[in-house]
Amino acid sequence: MCDTFVALPNSTANGSLLFAKNSDRDPNEAQELVIVEGSDHASGSRVRCTYIEVPQVKKTYTVLLSKPFWIWGAEMGANENGVVIGNEAVFTRYTNNKEPGLIGMDFLRLALERAASAEGALDVITSLLGEYGQSGNCGFSHPFYYDNSYLIADQNEAWVLETAGRQWVAQKVKDIRSISNILTIENNWDYASPGVVDEAIKKGWCRNKSEFNFQKCYSDFLYTTFGAGRMRQTCSMEILNGKMGSIETRDMIDILRNHGSAKGPNWNPGKALTGADICMHAGFGPIRMSQTTGSMVSESGPGRPIFWVTGTAAPCLSIFKPVWLDSGLPVWEKYPEGKFDPSTIWWRGEELHRKVLRNYPQLAPLILNDRDQLETEWVGETRKLSKSSLEERRAYTRNAFKTADGKTAQWVSTTSSGKINEAMPFYYRHFRKTVDKQAEFHY
Repeated sequence: MCDTFVALPNSTANGSLLFAKNSDRDPNEAQELVIVEGSDHASGSRVRCTYIEVPQVKKTYTVLLSKPFWIWGAEMGANENGVVIGNEAVFTRYTNNKEPGLIGMDFLRLALERAASAEGALDVITSLLGEYGQSGNCGFSHPFYYDNSYLIADQNEAWVLETAGRQWVAQKVKDIRSISNILTIENNWDYASPGVVDEAIKKGWCRNKSEFNFQKCYSDFLYTTFGAGRMRQTCSMEILNGKMGSIETRDMIDILRNHGSAKGPNWNPGKALTGADICMHAGFGPIRMSQTTGSMVSESGPGRPIFWVTGTAAPCLSIFKPVWLDSGLPVWEKYPEGKFDPSTIWWRGEELHRKVLRNYPQLAPLILNDRDQLETEWVGETRKLSKSSLEERRAYTRNAFKTADGKTAQWVSTTSSGKINEAMPFYYRHFRKTVDKQAEFHY
């Protein structure tokens, strides 16, 4: 489960377009940050996606991606033209197409590599969808099949694209918008696939064109209901509406850390058996199987776009670090995989996360002041760096990652010392032990 939201320049404090996403996936499904340089390609060449090959285009753009380590595509990302995209799993009457093909993350990366604008990215995805459809397993530790929706933006505009099999509808965003694991567009789209209404009538999902409603006709009731996407989308929209006209980068980060408005200081993720939060921690049972494994906020204004990334899971316990696409990421020693590896940034962050989960109300507060102080300082300073040299910005990003890594190590030590009163219910303790064993993680 995931959440993505956007605020257009008319809704923000400084006239920037703000975009944010949490990627929720299996607890051991490490997510990597990569920059793939654009290049020219020979006529007739092909590109290998997660499962299949498709024809390559003559020129691809440089992209920043946050992606599950085993998938070619990405959960979220941006390109050198300022296009940003996040995708969501949606559950439709076509969800069970298991034939290996293009999956939602593949469409997202292909669009970023090929599009010069948000509407151009919309065209890339819908064209490929019409030609290839969407299908294939999207799960890491267990088979998981779904269709996709997308929030696509550039510095000037944003689009919501919702799909069901090869059918789709698209709606232009007016000011703010969030998407989650639900279809939201009813009969007020701007663009649609040619057969979207006729298909629903033919299948008996509505009787005629005037009765057609994309959301009602194409949604799967069971998975959509238990995914709790409606609740999370309502939560993010209420917060954005409350800050309309004054939304800032820190507001987007705060929403990504939201655990629900009714939860106080004693909230513990281990006590929940159902439901879902924007900042997701996996729990016992079949409904809360996902955790937030990566997060990103994009700020696109008159200057150079800034991307705030965690590179780690659990945004509530992570530090968002600034990246400029042209100055790149710090050089990684290696990328993470599905087993615990402390030489990777993702698993170092996950070590902290798993230690804090033993008693979240006791241990999380030990982190929050340092986290907030660093981010507030960086958000203020990066505004002054938009016109700085590539080397200055590269050094700033490198220092931010180094500082955050040092803080993470410090917090791991802090949350490991002293008396820890474990506050896990027995069923949650059993679940965590299973997850840790699969990752070969030991406290």
